[in-house]
Order: sequence, then C-alpha cells, then structure tokens
Amino acid sequence: MTSTALFTLGTRGSPLALIQADEARRRLAHAQGWEIERIALKVIRTSGDTLQDRPLAEAGGKGLFTREIDAALLAGAIDAAAHSAKDLPSIMPDGVVIAAYLPREDVRDALISALADTIEGLPHGATFGAASLRRQAQALRLRPDLKPVLLRGNVETRLNKAESGAVGATLLALAGLKRLGLGHRARAVLDIDRFLPAPGQGAIAITARARDTRALEALNAISDGETWAALTAERAFLAELEGSCRTPIAGLARIEAGRLRLMGEVLRTDGSERFDVAAEGAPADAERLGREAGRELAGRLPEGVLVKGG
Repeated sequence: MTSTALFTLGTRGSPLALIQADEARRRLAHAQGWEIERIALKVIRTSGDTLQDRPLAEAGGKGLFTREIDAALLAGAIDAAAHSAKDLPSIMPDGVVIAAYLPREDVRDALISALADTIEGLPHGATFGAASLRRQAQALRLRPDLKPVLLRGNVETRLNKAESGAVGATLLALAGLKRLGLGHRARAVLDIDRFLPAPGQGAIAITARARDTRALEALNAISDGETWAALTAERAFLAELEGSCRTPIAGLARIEAGRLRLMGEVLRTDGSERFDVAAEGAPADAERLGREAGRELAGRLPEGVLVKGG
C-alpha cells in the first residue's frame, strides 16, 4: 500500500486474476472520479496457488483461494479484494461480505483438445484433465470411457497441456479465455443444456469488510444488478446443498423477460446419474428462489450423492 493510495484492492497473482482485478480497478476509478493510479493492487499468494499436486477437496476446498486474502482484508492491509465468483465458498467468513459483482461474462465452458472438437469425438479411453469434479462428471456422463486425470495450474498451463496432447482434452471457462484474449484457442464452446456451469462462473466478485461503510458504498457504485440477482440465487442454491468441492454441482440463473430463471443439477462423481431442478420467480426473490430449489433437489437425491464438507 502506498501513502498516496486512496484504495487498495487485493488479488491473486495469476494473469487472469490480475486482469480481473484491473477491470474492477478501472470501473471503481471511473465511478468515483479517482485517478486510477490512486487505486493500488496488492498481490497475495494463496494456498490454492501453492498446492498444485492434488485436488482442492483433498487440500481443504474452495477456501484455499481466499483464506490469505480474507486475512489481509480483516487485518486492514487491503480495502477490498477481487475474486472469480465461483472460487468463493458458499458461506463467507465472519466479517467478510460480497460487496459487488461486475457485469458477467460468457458463462459457458470451452473444450480444449488437439484430438477432437467434441467430447464425443475423442478417442476411446482418452485422458480428460480437470480439477473440477463438475466438469469431470459431466464429461463422464457423455463418455464413461474417458480417463480422468488431475490438471491444475493457470489457464495457459492447462491450455498448453491439452493442446500438446499431454492430456486428451480439458474444459476451461470461456470467460477466462476471453478476458485473457485467448478465446480463439477454444476448440468448441459447449452447450449449456449439457454442460451447465458452476455457480458463479463468468462473474467477478468484490469482497470487503462487513462494517467498512466507505468501501461498501464505493463498491456499490460498480455492482451490476442483474449479475447480483443471478449470483444470489446460484449461491443460495449451492449453500442449501452445502456444496463443496467434493460433490459435482452446477447452477445457473438468468433474467429473461423480467423473470429470474434458475437451473441446477447434482451429479454422481462418475457421471452415472444426474439430478436436476428448475425454478423461476421475481429477481427480488433471488435468495428464496435459490434456497427453495436447493431444498427441493436435496430432497430427491439418493443417499451418498452429496458429499458434505471441504
């Protein structure tokens, strides 16, 4: 933090995280009439950046990408933090709140492969690289013969491994590719009906201290109302299922013709079964809509589908 900074924004240090933080910085500077140089970016290395050799669920779950940043926020080292919304745990730590969502990018997944331009076109027994159980389960639902392998790292690392043939294929968020100027490297963009995204995919969330009125008011000026309603429903759906990195859960809410429409699904990790739900209501009722959809779906799930914790 510099002595001339009016506001300090925390972020992870990956190329995508820095681009997302800079977008928040630019929007905040414009909304408040501040010189952009007066908004400092503070890079914070997280446990999730350090641990690359095992699935997130085995190492502690989604909080691995936010824990150190939350600590810096609560200690007053930063005023706010920019995150990929899908990295935030469904229950926020005490004293930290989501203060804003920026306008959402494309929510779809993109196929990256040197071998085929569809999941169905991959060779029999091809390896499928993923760190996301949702993506793995959705791919296995179409192709049970695929061999899942762990694929962690930043976007470029995963792109290069799939394009070089080190793994047969992987899926990446199209939003991240677009923000990095790499959208052209998608072999195909996948249909939402078959590959429902993770709750929060494509959205940038800004967190702040719950009682920091100055930061909350400043960030409210850059929050997108439509994205807020959609993410409120998706996160409520996830929270009701006690969603973690140990269960494949997908969810997407969109406002269409003034109505908020939510689709959600839970899969077995091997893709052998899929359970879905749909709901709609007024955008103002986003949280209730998400919670009711989550409860309704949870009530229909066979024992053992939901794996709690992580």
